[in-house]
Amino acid sequence: MTWERDPLWAKARLFFERALSCESRNDLEFGLWCSFGLEFLARSALASISPTLLADPDKDHKNLLYALNRGSEENPKSLAATHVFFLCGKLFPEFLDEDLKACLALTNRRNKELHSGADAFGEYQTNQWLVGFYHACDALCKAMGESLANLFDEEEAGVATEMLKSEHKDLKKRVHRAIATHKKVFEDKAKEERQGLKQAAEERGKVLAFQRHHRVSCPACGCVATIQGKPFGKQQVRHGDGEIVVRQPVSPSTFSCDACGLKFKSYAELSAAGLGGHYTRKTTYSPEEYYGLIDPDDIPPEIIESYVQEYLENLKEYDNE
Repeated sequence: MTWERDPLWAKARLFFERALSCESRNDLEFGLWCSFGLEFLARSALASISPTLLADPDKDHKNLLYALNRGSEENPKSLAATHVFFLCGKLFPEFLDEDLKACLALTNRRNKELHSGADAFGEYQTNQWLVGFYHACDALCKAMGESLANLFDEEEAGVATEMLKSEHKDLKKRVHRAIATHKKVFEDKAKEERQGLKQAAEERGKVLAFQRHHRVSCPACGCVATIQGKPFGKQQVRHGDGEIVVRQPVSPSTFSCDACGLKFKSYAELSAAGLGGHYTRKTTYSPEEYYGLIDPDDIPPEIIESYVQEYLENLKEYDNE
């Protein structure tokens, strides 16, 4: 079966090998082969969980049966590339929103190159996408317990690692500069204004906490700020004392402080600011809410009467038979 993890991994490596054999990194062939390899790397990552994740949904389940080795479909249809990347974003915490954007951008360039007369990769030089490409490859490799050294040759893996380290250092400098700037602006305000902003941020934080925001302390001004993120992994559900508590791990992606105006829009920025790491979202439900039950007291009397009348009429017809 062609949707297994190992054949897909081998094909990804083959495409990357062809990309690395190009005479120039600015050749369209380099970007094209990289985009092919990236898609198969993502497919391999999904297949490492289950090949069924690669089956394109169809009403007769032919593609799913093929993935289960239970069907005889000769031309099975696999999940589209964009859906593959979106699914990676949902299943792998290592695969960040930035990685998804990098993959989709490269895929769009590939499609433009293949389906139009545009010089798609000539307009999209490696300085615009190579670091993001390496980061996405690194994330997908980690999701499978692999490494860039296993995916590329040792030399290329070393170059990629150095580029990622350099990018991280530059990002950290930008983040710390932003924190210092917002801290100074906040501290330069009058004491009364700072107190007012702090109080307003606390009140705002309480409101947002009920809207699935996570409260933290702002690294610039120390006021209450909030983080939002992307749920992943398995929910932990506990029953007791007439309520159901659901705990869901969340990977943070955005940060906002109403007091000083500091904002971050990616996990990488949050991590550089010391706000990275996963947190747990706790939600409490009543049994009726969690299971979608209906309280009889909430049903209008006319609906109950209508149901009873219909039941009696049906019963009468049954007796006549």
